[in-house]
Amino acid sequence: MKIPANDSLLARTLARPKTDEKVAARILDAALEQFTTFGLRRSSVDDVAKRAGVSRVTVYRRFQTKDGLVEACLLREGSLFFERLDAAVAPLPTMHERVVEGFVVALRHTRSHPLLGGLLRLEPEVVLPYLTVQGGPMLSATTEYLAAHLRRARRAGGRPDSDPRPVAELMVRVAVSFLLNPSSCIEMEDENQARAFARRYLAPLVDA
Repeated sequence: MKIPANDSLLARTLARPKTDEKVAARILDAALEQFTTFGLRRSSVDDVAKRAGVSRVTVYRRFQTKDGLVEACLLREGSLFFERLDAAVAPLPTMHERVVEGFVVALRHTRSHPLLGGLLRLEPEVVLPYLTVQGGPMLSATTEYLAAHLRRARRAGGRPDSDPRPVAELMVRVAVSFLLNPSSCIEMEDENQARAFARRYLAPLVDA
């Protein structure tokens, strides 16, 4: 999944000469390790630069701010997640089944992810802005990913002109809300309950 360049700091950062791209990737590798080990609050750009073996100026030149570095790190992890999600739902025969299983896989992956899941448990007040008020790039990337799948399904069903983005964004916002605040009157303590919820409420949106 290629994140749209107009929304992605990551895409802009890696769209450089090959040597420079390797440096950016090394910085992001170091950032993931640093943030996973120490959290966001206790990590600085200097910490990431030392771990990556580059100067702090090099980090700032590519990511501008610590927030930009965190955003790029989250976006890259999101891109890797899209690849795993594709592999998980590809064998399923219908878009309805893919939406159901995709919802379950997304919850499972995010909650168990060492960075995102760990930060949601340990530093929710720090990571929440990157998923809410500063979450535009992540929301846009995830919506475009899902919309591409819905668009292909609609073309196969004879509805090539309908825009799937509103439905895709609605699905993404529902999933994010359960990740950020799992307390609900809707039972979703295990994957079977999550699957039942998605089958009843999200899958029908494919035909909306």
